[in-house]
Amino acid sequence: MSIKALITGVTGMVGSHLADFLLENTDWDIYGVCRWRSPLDNVSHLLERVNKKDRVYFEYADLNDEISLIKVIDKIKPDYIFHLAAQSYPLTSFTAPIDTLNTNILGTCRLLEAVHNTMENVPSYNPVIHVCASSEVFGKIPAEKKPETGIHEECPFHPASPYAISKVGTDLLGRYYAEAYGMTVMTTRMFTHTGPRRGDVFHESTFAKQIAMIEAGIIEPKIMVGNLKSLRTYADVRDAVKAYYMLVTINPVAGEYYNIGGSYTCEVGDTLNTLISYSTKKDQIEIVTDKERLRPIDADLQVPDCSKFKKHTGWKPQIGFEQTMHDLLDYWRDRVGKGEVFLTR
Repeated sequence: MSIKALITGVTGMVGSHLADFLLENTDWDIYGVCRWRSPLDNVSHLLERVNKKDRVYFEYADLNDEISLIKVIDKIKPDYIFHLAAQSYPLTSFTAPIDTLNTNILGTCRLLEAVHNTMENVPSYNPVIHVCASSEVFGKIPAEKKPETGIHEECPFHPASPYAISKVGTDLLGRYYAEAYGMTVMTTRMFTHTGPRRGDVFHESTFAKQIAMIEAGIIEPKIMVGNLKSLRTYADVRDAVKAYYMLVTINPVAGEYYNIGGSYTCEVGDTLNTLISYSTKKDQIEIVTDKERLRPIDADLQVPDCSKFKKHTGWKPQIGFEQTMHDLLDYWRDRVGKGEVFLTR
């Protein structure tokens, strides 16, 4: 029988890239969990395979509907589970905290409970599970308290948004189910990762989208920005999904938790300047601060120490920052060039 991998949030940036990676590098069957209303833009290139049932299958379920999760897990009994689905935008979590906490904490609990129930009914069933938390759990670390080598796994949590709080719950739930029930669950705190298909609510992607729209003459040559002083370490999403594959296939250790991130660190303003430098309109662009893009509190010192994960798996990022930014900008140029209409956010 074929190995089966289940991806929650398959229609998102990371989920769609993970499906691509697994299709290219394994012979596994891929089961993507999505809601019936989930946008399919990021997986449009997979739909023909879905229709033909060619190693890719979509299953409809919702993290806020326990019965749907129980049915999916019981039906598929996946060998590997990548739990990526979430309300993933920190700024939105300030205006929708209950939805964020419910989806991310209770949704994770519902999923793990569904797996636990199936394991009790089928004693031979013991999948390897990846629970995706976030570097946001570390929150606002003062510069004087940041370890010289970067944020390591044992740094205290100080979440700076309802989203970050929800990911603390997600992180702890993963470890709880491993320790309490012997489930092979591992948790990751991925730092900033981006590339093609990145949602336009995230800083580097909205910069790239606005540049593409400026080049096409759709909007004035003004880029609306939030906090440009926040420090970020960037990874490419294609390196990130390879890390997730290595996480579950290289000596998985139940209950372990890892920081994962790239190797290029800069301020958000430097990222903006890099993207502008690639633009055909770079000499015309004005930068304007938009107060609506500022968080009430910001996790502004996100620099990781990934040595634990690298030592365990041998993973290291392969795609450089400039390549990632070029590919992100070209992604938006392509979409704008096709005549798609976007919100100016």
